Parts: sequence; structure tokens; C-alpha cells
Amino acid sequence: MRLFRGRSQKVASRTRRGVTPAQVALAAVLLAGAAGGGQVAAAGVPSHCGLHSALPDAACTPGLRNTAVTQTTIQSTICKPGFTRTIRPPVNYTDHLKLQLMVSYGLKGQPSAYELDHFIALELGGNPTSPANLWPEPYLPTPGAHQKDKVENYLHAQVCSGAMSLAEAQRLISTDWTAVLPQLGH
Repeated sequence: MRLFRGRSQKVASRTRRGVTPAQVALAAVLLAGAAGGGQVAAAGVPSHCGLHSALPDAACTPGLRNTAVTQTTIQSTICKPGFTRTIRPPVNYTDHLKLQLMVSYGLKGQPSAYELDHFIALELGGNPTSPANLWPEPYLPTPGAHQKDKVENYLHAQVCSGAMSLAEAQRLISTDWTAVLPQLGH
């Protein structure tokens, strides 16, 4: 019991030293995966979803924000180099979830034909682990995953330069990201 209490105290002190709530949530996912034999099952995986051109099914993948990322915190979160590495979910979570979501979306073929995409990108303050923010985005046809990555990078640069608010970038990416493509010359 004493050892457990010591661990709790260490976790609490680390939280006071700047560990974000998103990092604590990610650690909980990792611990659950380790306890369950290494494969993490996602809670709340939707069923009977469909792709709508280059967009996910809004009922299944509405997009979900990371509550630790706000307009006030962008300089210490998404605009800080390397931030997304600290919150990106592990492969033992995403590989299994990708397969589950491919079934939910009725997708056939190889998993390599799809990117498990954060609908609201991590670099735009998207939730890292929720199935409500993840979907199997096809690479083909275009526009597809590669084009969305370019839109995410563009919007991230706009937010971090102060040219656009975080809320506006999140709105653009989660309503119809393809509408941003003309601004990139596509």
C-alpha cells in the first residue's frame, strides 16, 4: 500500500510540474493497453458509417477537440515544436482502432490504403485518442489524406503566425477541409 501511495504522490507532483491533462489521458490509455496484453480497445467505436467524398460521416466522426489546447495555450501546445509527439497515441492503440473503424465504415481492401486520420488534426488542437476524432481516410481518390495533410499544415501555420484564430482553423478543418484547397493553389 505504501508503494502505491508513493506512486500517486509522484504522479500528482508531476502534474503540478507541467504535465498536461492530455498527457495524463494518454498515459491512462497506455496503461490500459499494457494491462490488457498490449492491444488497446477503443471505447465508443461507431458502427454503420459512410464516407462522404473526402469527408468522414459526421454522425460517426464529428471531430473532437483537445481541451488542453485553447487560443490562450497555443504557444505552449500546438505551436511548440514537437508537441504532437507528446500526445500522439501509440501504434498498439491506432492499428487496432484503424481496423475497427474500417469495419464501421464498411471499407474493404488493405489497411495501407487508408490513413487513420485525426479529423481535427493534433496540430490544430484535436483530441488524440477519441474515436469521435479518428477515421480511416483514404489516400485515393484525390482529394484524400495527402491533400488534407497539406491543409492541416497550412492552417497550423496560419494559427501559429496569428493570421487565424484556433477556433476558425478548427471550424474550417471540421466542416469541409476541401474548401481550403484553393488557397493552397489546388
